[in-house]
Amino acid sequence: MKVWIAHQVGRELLGRIPDTAEIEICPDSDSLPSDPAGVEFWVPPFLPAARAGELLPKMTGLRAVQLLSAGADTWVGQVPPGIVLCDARGVHDSPVAEWVVGAAVGVLRQFPNYARAQTGGEWTAQAYTPTRELTGARVLIVGAGSIGHAIERHLAPFGVTVTRVARTARPGVHEVSELPGLLPHADVVVLVVPLTDDTRGLVDASFLAAMPDGALLVNAARGPVVDTTALLTETAAGRLSAALDVTDPEPLRSDHPLWRLPNVFITPHIGGAVTGLLPRGYALAGDQLRRYAAGADLINQVVEGY
Repeated sequence: MKVWIAHQVGRELLGRIPDTAEIEICPDSDSLPSDPAGVEFWVPPFLPAARAGELLPKMTGLRAVQLLSAGADTWVGQVPPGIVLCDARGVHDSPVAEWVVGAAVGVLRQFPNYARAQTGGEWTAQAYTPTRELTGARVLIVGAGSIGHAIERHLAPFGVTVTRVARTARPGVHEVSELPGLLPHADVVVLVVPLTDDTRGLVDASFLAAMPDGALLVNAARGPVVDTTALLTETAAGRLSAALDVTDPEPLRSDHPLWRLPNVFITPHIGGAVTGLLPRGYALAGDQLRRYAAGADLINQVVEGY
C-alpha cells in the first residue's frame, strides 16, 4: 500500500506504521516521488484547489485522503466518488480558540492602536481612556463543532455568556434561522462555520445590521462567509469592529481600505499555524492509516461539505 505524506518529519510523527504501508514524501504537486497512480492513502500538503485538481485525476488508485486542515471546502467536489475524504477535526481546536480569544481581547482593549503608536514612540493621549472588555461579554458562537466548543472552553475564565448556533438545532444550540433574533443581544459574534453553499455570504448586510452598535465580529472561518462590502460599510462607519484571520478575497489587495481602519484587526490566515500543528496532524493521520490498513471505518469523514 503506497502512502504519500507531505512532510519528511511526518514519517516519525505517524507513530506505528502498518507493515503493508510504504511511506513516500510528496511535499508539493511538483515534487512527485513516484507514479501517483499507485497511491492508495494520501496526506496532502496545503495545496491550492487548482493544484489538487491537477493531481487527483492522476491518482487512479487513491482510496482515502486525510487532510491536515480543519476545513475541506477546497476539496469538496474535487475528490472523485469512491474516495473517502477526511478532515483534521480536532487538530486545530486549541490554536484557533487561542487566536479567537487573543484577537477579541486585543481589539476590545485596542492593542492594535497601541502597537501602531509604539512604532512612533508615542505615549498616546488615549492611554487612560477606558476600553471595552471581554469579561462578562455576551458571545454568540456561530458554528458548534469541535472548534466552537474549544472556543467556549477558552472563554470560560472571562465569565462570558455564550450562545451557540449551528446548522440544526439541538439541546443548548440554536439553528441558523434564529440568528435575526439572537444577533441584537451579542457583544461579540464569532464565526467558525465551514464554507459551504449555505454559509457563503451568511454574514451579509442584514446580518451585520442586526448586530448592536459597538459589537465585534470575529471571523476564524473562511473569508467568503462574510460579505466584504457590507463589512466595510459597517466598520468604516465605526459602528462595528472586526477581527479577521480570513478575508474575501484572500489575500486582500494592498490598497484595500479594510487594512487602514483602526477598528479592524487582520492576520494572514494564521489561526492554526502553531508548532503543535504537525505533531497533532500526523498523530491523527497515523491513527487513520492504521484504521485503513485494518479495514476499519475512518473518522472525520466529510459529508455534505462538513
